[in-house]
Amino acid sequence: MTTWITTCESPVGPLLLMSDGTSLTGLHTDNDKHRPAVQSDWVRDDGMAPFAKVKAQLRDYFEGRLTEFDLPLAPQGTEFQMTVWRELRNIPFGETISYAELARRIGRPTASRAVGHSNARNPISIIVPCHRVIGADNSLTGYAGGLDRKRALLALEARNAKVGLEGSAPGKGQLALGRI
Repeated sequence: MTTWITTCESPVGPLLLMSDGTSLTGLHTDNDKHRPAVQSDWVRDDGMAPFAKVKAQLRDYFEGRLTEFDLPLAPQGTEFQMTVWRELRNIPFGETISYAELARRIGRPTASRAVGHSNARNPISIIVPCHRVIGADNSLTGYAGGLDRKRALLALEARNAKVGLEGSAPGKGQLALGRI
């Protein structure tokens, strides 16, 4: 299977976008701990239709005009990881939950550590909002793209949730990301 790639500039630095030709399979920051190594069979295509839609929605998100992504997604992971990543989509824009709460929501209340590991391996950051998960004491713990990026994403969402976005009630938006 061919992996298509492109890059996208953003306020949190350059982003690597990956696709199977139909769905987004990856979104990684330049210093993402789990960013895949470049492969010789990857094909760069900056004009591919799936990437145009992703870039447009990311631009609107960063400019404060979008709280809900509507994109076809196809991350690859274990059944447990997929469960965690699906639940991340249910964390409302501008809100945060703890790793323990995320574990409770997936029916595994003692699996906070495993939830944290799955959260860290989220291959589609920002769009699958792993940055919305914080420590039980409200501390910013762990983020594959670095805590400065996590802080910036949370600040952007908090600022935009307070002012309300184009008909969205502050704090009420659900992420509609397509399938995982």
